[in-house]
Amino acid sequence: MNEIQGPTPAGTSRPYRNLTEALRAHRIDPANHEFITAIVDAVGITSFIDRGRYIEAIRRGDGAPLHIGKTYTNGFTGDEQVVVGSARLRLQPSEGRAPYFYAIHPSEFAPSTPAKKRAARVSRSSVAAPATPRSKPASERDYGVCDVCFMVRTASGGCGCD
Repeated sequence: MNEIQGPTPAGTSRPYRNLTEALRAHRIDPANHEFITAIVDAVGITSFIDRGRYIEAIRRGDGAPLHIGKTYTNGFTGDEQVVVGSARLRLQPSEGRAPYFYAIHPSEFAPSTPAKKRAARVSRSSVAAPATPRSKPASERDYGVCDVCFMVRTASGGCGCD
């Protein structure tokens, strides 16, 4: 969780009108929007600021602002217990913001590509047709070795000494 602190690389920061605008601007996975919204509602956020690599979410009262990145939300204290849905967040110690903790967004736990479902094949006949053996690719076929130069023969039967 090494994240760059401070304003954007260009030195500018701009506020967002709402969380939805901020999440779209940072291209955060839509699967995480509901999760992040629940965190923001539970913590109590007043404003969102663009900080380049993350969204800075300013809290209502005292406390460190949250840093909302593509895959994490950082800035929780050790004694903070945030409940999303019916589950308490599993907070991990932050490497970039020493006394704070972070939570990983749910899209990081989902498989990157969904498994393809194979359609079940039903045979109408009672006797299954025998499977035809497939031929080997050309790179795996054996055409023999030349007795003179010991080179592997080509598909046409030639070798290096022809």
